[in-house]
Amino acid sequence: MLSTRDQQIIQTHAAFICAVAACARNPQAQTRFLELLKTAEDSGWHALVSALRRIGDGQSDLSGVALDDEDRVIAEAVLRGLQDPATLPDPQQRPDGRLAAPGLAGMIHAAARGDMQALALIGQMAEQMSRAGGDMARIAGAIRPMINGERDPATLGKGMDTRGQQLLIAILEELERLEKAQ
Repeated sequence: MLSTRDQQIIQTHAAFICAVAACARNPQAQTRFLELLKTAEDSGWHALVSALRRIGDGQSDLSGVALDDEDRVIAEAVLRGLQDPATLPDPQQRPDGRLAAPGLAGMIHAAARGDMQALALIGQMAEQMSRAGGDMARIAGAIRPMINGERDPATLGKGMDTRGQQLLIAILEELERLEKAQ
């Protein structure tokens, strides 16, 4: 069973995962497969692209590729999708922001305590959120202040619509819970 965090990563990248799985071992789709890999590489996903190339070559052992958690989840989802297409995520379903709050809060909390891996991962996620625009970009902009200790929802939530503010509040509530548990 996948963790909530892994499920959220898979749903966030569902369209990419499905497209890669559809093209990876299909000789007629090699041009599209290479285009997908180029786009991913241009976005800085070098390790993930290396793993996906191996998958496209028929390898399922990715132990030689240094993948971060997000890349590992994506690569494993592609592998599962190739073995059983019924496991592929629905690319039309939007990620549930409420599921993102605990994961984001956990990474913000760890980064604030000096965890460099969490800081790098939350930085990558913030970059992707910024590219999504709208409230996701506003949440991304609030991550650094939250790492630095800002907890005022009015300050952090400037310009957010109701859904963005709800996600922000959920993150702040989870941060408060984590900070009290110390």
